[in-house]
Amino acid sequence: MSSSKDVPCCCSQRWILAYTSFVGFFFVYSLRVNISVAIVCMVKTPNITTTNTFDNSSSSICTGTASSRQVFNEHAEFDWNKEVTSSILASFFYGYIITQIPGGWLSDRFGGRYVFGVAMAISSISTLLIPVCARNSVVSVYVLRVILGLATGVSFPCVQSMWGRWAPPLERSKLISVSFLGTMFGNVATFGSSGYLCEYGFDNGWGSIFYITGGLSAVWVVIWFVVVRDTPSEHPWISEAERDYINNAIEYDTSKRTGKVPWLEMAKSPALLACTTAHICNNWTNYTLLTSLPAFLKAVHKFNIKSNGLLSALPYICQAVSGFSSGQIADILRSKGVLSTTATRRLLQIIAFSGSGIFLVATGFTSCEHRSLAIAFLSLAVGINGFCRAGYVVNHVDFGPKYAGVLYGITNSFATIPGMLAPIVAGQLTPN
Repeated sequence: MSSSKDVPCCCSQRWILAYTSFVGFFFVYSLRVNISVAIVCMVKTPNITTTNTFDNSSSSICTGTASSRQVFNEHAEFDWNKEVTSSILASFFYGYIITQIPGGWLSDRFGGRYVFGVAMAISSISTLLIPVCARNSVVSVYVLRVILGLATGVSFPCVQSMWGRWAPPLERSKLISVSFLGTMFGNVATFGSSGYLCEYGFDNGWGSIFYITGGLSAVWVVIWFVVVRDTPSEHPWISEAERDYINNAIEYDTSKRTGKVPWLEMAKSPALLACTTAHICNNWTNYTLLTSLPAFLKAVHKFNIKSNGLLSALPYICQAVSGFSSGQIADILRSKGVLSTTATRRLLQIIAFSGSGIFLVATGFTSCEHRSLAIAFLSLAVGINGFCRAGYVVNHVDFGPKYAGVLYGITNSFATIPGMLAPIVAGQLTPN
């Protein structure tokens, strides 16, 4: 029987799965959020004349009385109103909610490799078609975003299902948090680069955002099918020591699959209810920021499109750091017996929610005159929220590794509802 000391770590097949999943989630979120920045420079906005009076002595950025401030984007092509743009941002989630549980069941039953790979191929094609379709009909943009939601909806349940068969118990926090870090880096790269692509990219700037993210995602699909397998026993390049170590550590026989799911027991599970509640709360914050942060920085704090993208990315850089750190901390606490698995998950989840809540409320009270403070508060809020990567996110694999795909599909189905509502609610709460 192999011990953890006998098997490779950083270059092992389980860590290669983590790295490949990391890049996969990078593109899942690139394809999801690219339109949040692109739409700022796609849509025509009139010249805005502010009537607010600011104290000239307190700021050199937001000064002046009734001064004209040009916010019209020369690359904009569309006369979509705020209701249309909010609906476009929300349309992704109408598809995303449908495939969560089916994606988890298919992955647990047949394997996540093909389900995730095919879904990302569809996502890439949908993204590449957006510039052409947007110039013909706004309805086609809705349809493509719904298709994108349907396809990427399987991503998290697929990978959770695979980790239920690949992640030894005392390495779960590290492996899962590293793979899910791709979501944050996807936000960082997409927000950070999209502002510049809007200004300097090809196809009138904004079009290049969709071509680049869609094209690179297609390349990743090929790599995914080459290097990844559904279980350690199926992988042609895994060492015997690593295969034995994983198979002996995991609580059930990963080579056997079943189509039977204990739905009633899941419905009565307090652990699943707790994960669902945490998932809903976390996603309301995340989806509000993902869809509305660029518009917030432009409309409230008057950042131009180039700096807007970079500043929208900054909070997610902080979250990437905290997400990675939390995975390491959690497994150290558990492996050394400092805290139990349950206590570790609870502690990190409490830190994530209480910290992010405090700093998000503080952000709402900052004005344009103190916009640097607003960025600091936003960065702290999103950064601290990264601790949930070693909280409820990993918990599905803790208490149900064999059904981790279905379990995550269930919680993420409920947690997708904020994605449909948050952009619309934000639009209704901010009519001006």
